[in-house]
Amino acid sequence: MQCAHAASRAKGTYLKAYYHRLAARRGKKRAAIAVAHKQLTMIYHELSNDVPYKELGENFFDRLNQRRLQKNLVRRLEGLGFRVELQPEGNLQTS
Repeated sequence: MQCAHAASRAKGTYLKAYYHRLAARRGKKRAAIAVAHKQLTMIYHELSNDVPYKELGENFFDRLNQRRLQKNLVRRLEGLGFRVELQPEGNLQTS
């Protein structure tokens, strides 16, 4: 449990992002238990398959489904009263 708490506070890690996603919906204690479970599962697979740990990064969940993230962010901005028009990055105009 202490390792899970420490992992949830480390900067720029997958486990931190995982903890904060869960803590927002389920609460801090349940999220800490889920992180501990995730750590045990990761350790088991690393040891049983003899593979090194690969850090996925803090923005793993944003990269997982970019279209859903884009839709949610547009909806939030429109809810705040903004009109949103999205353009691909390659079409940016410089003044």
